[in-house]
Amino acid sequence: MRRSTLRQLEVFEAIARLGSFTRAAEELFLTQPTVSMQIKKLADAVGMPLFEQVGKKIYLTGAGRALHAFTRELLDHFARFEMTLADMKGLKRGTLRLAVVTTAEYFAPRLLGPFCLQYPGIDVSLKVSNRERVLERLADNQDDLYVLGQPPEGLDVVATPFLGNPLVVLAPANHPLAGKKKVPLGRLADEPFLMRESGSGTRAAAERLFREHGLEMKVRMELGSNEAIKQAIVGGLGVSVLSRHSLALRAPVGELVILDVVGFPIERQWYVVYPAGKQLSIVARAFLDYLKRAPAFAGIPAAGRKTADAGPGSEAPARPRASERKAQARARAARRATT
Repeated sequence: MRRSTLRQLEVFEAIARLGSFTRAAEELFLTQPTVSMQIKKLADAVGMPLFEQVGKKIYLTGAGRALHAFTRELLDHFARFEMTLADMKGLKRGTLRLAVVTTAEYFAPRLLGPFCLQYPGIDVSLKVSNRERVLERLADNQDDLYVLGQPPEGLDVVATPFLGNPLVVLAPANHPLAGKKKVPLGRLADEPFLMRESGSGTRAAAERLFREHGLEMKVRMELGSNEAIKQAIVGGLGVSVLSRHSLALRAPVGELVILDVVGFPIERQWYVVYPAGKQLSIVARAFLDYLKRAPAFAGIPAAGRKTADAGPGSEAPARPRASERKAQARARAARRATT
């Protein structure tokens, strides 16, 4: 085992992570025979097989799983050493591994843009997935930092709020409640809801609000993405509760409105999270410090601040944008024309 090379361990880690010799060869710019040869030499040094094939899939053996945990730790230490050397030279170099839940994809690039301009030597690996998958990555310590709308329960983590995350009620522009003021929450309980899967932080927050008022949401449909939910709203299938950030990009202009419902927006925060006791790399620490000191990003409210469009009070409804107000006016005019 002492004769094993760092390159062999890098090849092994890539295969274990990607679940494929071919994909590992592509990532490392090696030929597949070279990858197979490196793994054979490593397995010979260990004295036990590292992978087993079941059907068309490969799996780690017991020895492979033990070596994988050791290899990841070793490569992490080596990466931190390289970053330390770069920092001693007055440089910030290395890779930031960031995993975020799907809603965070609407603002994550705007967070990363100025950071990457400030530190051009830093590369970023950004993983976007649902909350359940991000929590799996967090429990397995696969990344440097994680962005979540709610800190996980049952895991010992450090969670720092850095950005406001107001949840609003979205409806089609021609909805009967569009333009009405202070709609009672009980009235909203009559509406069919389009929501993310169970376990979604946004869904959990909305369901908690309804339970606190002795109400229950009528979930008509579960969809796997915010974009699918927005299109379903436009199609007249129901209403939904989504982060205001989900309107930042690709929102159907003039076809969605934010309803003025008592109890909304639900004021939440975005958190940057990492396992307690984790030794952050210099690059991860630089990004964490950047989030703490940076002002609001391109109109995104910082943590602890009310949304820019909200009225007085933490539960004041968000004021619709100009396009949304025009859509509401058209909807009211259409209703008057039919009465």
